[in-house]
Amino acid sequence: MIRLYNTLSRKIEETTPADGKEFKIYNCGPTVYDYAHIGNLRTFTLQDLLNRYLRFRGFKVKMVMNVTDVDDKTIKRSKEQGMKLKEFTAKYAQEFLADLDSLGILKPDKLVYATQEIPEMIKIIEALIDKGFAYKTDDGVYFDIKKFREYGKLSKLKLKKLKTGARVNVDSYEKNNASDFALWKAWQESDGEVFWPAPFGKGRPGWHIECSAMSLEYLGKVIDIHGGGVDLVFPHHENEIAQSESFTGSHVVRHWFHSNHLIVEGRKMSKSLGNYYTLRDLQDYSTRALRLLFFSAHYRDELDFSMRSLENAGKTVKGFDEFVQKLSGCKAGGTTLEVEQLAKEAEAGFVENLDNDLDTPLMLAGLHAFFRNANKLIDSGKVTLGGAKKLLAFIERINSVLGVFRLEFSDKLSKEEEKLVNEREKARKEKDYKKSDELRQKLLKEHKIQLDDTADGFRWKRI
Repeated sequence: MIRLYNTLSRKIEETTPADGKEFKIYNCGPTVYDYAHIGNLRTFTLQDLLNRYLRFRGFKVKMVMNVTDVDDKTIKRSKEQGMKLKEFTAKYAQEFLADLDSLGILKPDKLVYATQEIPEMIKIIEALIDKGFAYKTDDGVYFDIKKFREYGKLSKLKLKKLKTGARVNVDSYEKNNASDFALWKAWQESDGEVFWPAPFGKGRPGWHIECSAMSLEYLGKVIDIHGGGVDLVFPHHENEIAQSESFTGSHVVRHWFHSNHLIVEGRKMSKSLGNYYTLRDLQDYSTRALRLLFFSAHYRDELDFSMRSLENAGKTVKGFDEFVQKLSGCKAGGTTLEVEQLAKEAEAGFVENLDNDLDTPLMLAGLHAFFRNANKLIDSGKVTLGGAKKLLAFIERINSVLGVFRLEFSDKLSKEEEKLVNEREKARKEKDYKKSDELRQKLLKEHKIQLDDTADGFRWKRI
């Protein structure tokens, strides 16, 4: 039985889908105004780990993720770069999807862009106004948090302790209470052409309403797991609860899954400190090494990133590759009970550790013990081709979860692969982002080839 920590109850609980068959998961996605940094990418990688592991354990999973392609930041940055909002956000959405591919993160079953779901948001806002949970001002529509009695149940914050203007008051709009949050922002001249018509006045949605609209639209009134970084607990997820439950009249999310921060050598990652990294800053390192490093700390613990830790993870990945190659070179012969028992016990330990709140540090310790014992058997001549196949089958199974092992080795592109790479590069130069992404995904999924774009062109590598 899989057990996960639930932020709402502050307890580790058994986790099962409401219908007993399919987990319905909603994960908060990126705001596409810049490249994702490695702190963001750790969160998405840990969500991917959960997604993959649930499938590994035999469950169906339907995962939905939003893309915030309209908000204050996207509007401001697009104007600074002299681009229309749609063109600007399409660029960074494309880069985000490329980052997911590079890290071996499975795409959501449904990736939903905020600008595509405005009608659904308007419907919910209208209902909240009618029910008395929201009110209209000249500046837009606001949610009255005093009307939602359970406000603060996720973050454990008491309404009376919220300081005037603290964190939720990030704009200059009018509201009845400083802690009320915007559902809809009335059009301002600075918004330019960015607005949508609505019964309560033309404008654009607030940040929080999009996730309520998308999760309800694509997953229904019962979400098994809602994920995101710990920084989203308040105010975003707290506000989402208030909106969704006020709209539906019932609890919507059964389990809240939050991952902790990534820091850099003991300090918060910041451009001003010069310790801010995106994948483009780490192109000389294996993305498999970065993925492995993300698993080195428990998802509820901070990960202290450093270049040394990434280099060490790279050495570990290289050791994985050497082990797989060593198995591939074993001499002909059948398996032995000792080899089969080693693989069986290793997989049992893998499942036991990940069943227990995704305990990746303990899981990795178990894997290292497996490699030590397997190497001893190989060196003593006890692993022949039959046994090697058993061990490789185990590695292939757990790699469907971890995505850190390289199972095939080749240093040249086939003619078909070379043709696909050239077609993708042509589409990228022509800014045909849809075709470029389709070709990138085809190379990754069907040929295990990862493409990385650089200022000097592209690089490819097998993963």
